Amino acid sequence: MPRILGVDVPENKKIFYALQALYGVGPKIAEVVLREAQVDPDKRAKDLNNDELGRIQRVLDKYELEGDLRRHVNDNIDRLKRIKAYRGIRHIMKLPVRGQRTKTNSRNARGGAKRRTVGAMTKEMAAKLEAAKSTK
Repeated sequence: MPRILGVDVPENKKIFYALQALYGVGPKIAEVVLREAQVDPDKRAKDLNNDELGRIQRVLDKYELEGDLRRHVNDNIDRLKRIKAYRGIRHIMKLPVRGQRTKTNSRNARGGAKRRTVGAMTKEMAAKLEAAKSTK
C-alpha cells in the first residue's frame, strides 16, 4: 500500500481517485498534481514505482494538506470562538453554522440521539421542558 504524506492511499484505485483520500485533495488538485508529476491518472496506485511516488510527493509539498490544513482550519474555528463571532457561537453550541434551518432537519448538528429542540416548539413541549427543569 503506497504511503503519501504519511497516509496509506487505497492501492486498488486509480491514482487520480486514490490521491483524493488525502485531506485537502479534491478532483482539481489531484488532476493538477498528476499533470505536474507526469503520472498517468489511469494507473493503479499499487502499480506506481518509487520514482513516480517521489514526483507526486514533491508536487504535493507545495500545498497545505493533511495535518497542516486540519490545524489551520481548527485554528480559524478557535479564533471565531475566542472573539465570540456569530459563527463561533454557533460552533460552541454545536448548531449549523452556515444558515441552515433548525426547526426541522439538522439532526447531526443538534444530536440525533439526544433530540434537543432548537427551533420552534409546541406549547406542550415547552410545558414538558419547564416541568423537567423544575424537578431537577
